[in-house]
Amino acid sequence: MVIGDRLRELREYKNLSQGDIEKRTGLLRCYISRVENGHTVPAIETLEKFARAMDIPIYQLFYDGNDNAKSRFPGKQVDKDADLSWRKSGKERREIERFAKLLGRIDDTDRKMLLSVAGKMAIAKKNRNSK
Repeated sequence: MVIGDRLRELREYKNLSQGDIEKRTGLLRCYISRVENGHTVPAIETLEKFARAMDIPIYQLFYDGNDNAKSRFPGKQVDKDADLSWRKSGKERREIERFAKLLGRIDDTDRKMLLSVAGKMAIAKKNRNSK
């Protein structure tokens, strides 16, 4: 999974333009385009801005399930408490917050490598599960 492709997929599913994201995040439209086209890897703080702008929890930026798009993205009819239940576990929440803090400190080269490795692991897991 490439984060730029995922951001574009979510933005289009929410019927938002890059201009809408620009207004909601304060990020420049040209930067949003660079992220979506894979020319720039955003910091975790920037990903949080994207998630807030699209009114989704940040974990959905990384979710790559096998179900169809409509069930992957919560609509307005979804119970907000159910959608945010992942935040309620203290230990898991602390681990995610610690990971986000550490991820925010690494440089772009290391971030790209980490996302590349994670993408390859996801593909390998998907291939194992499809056998």
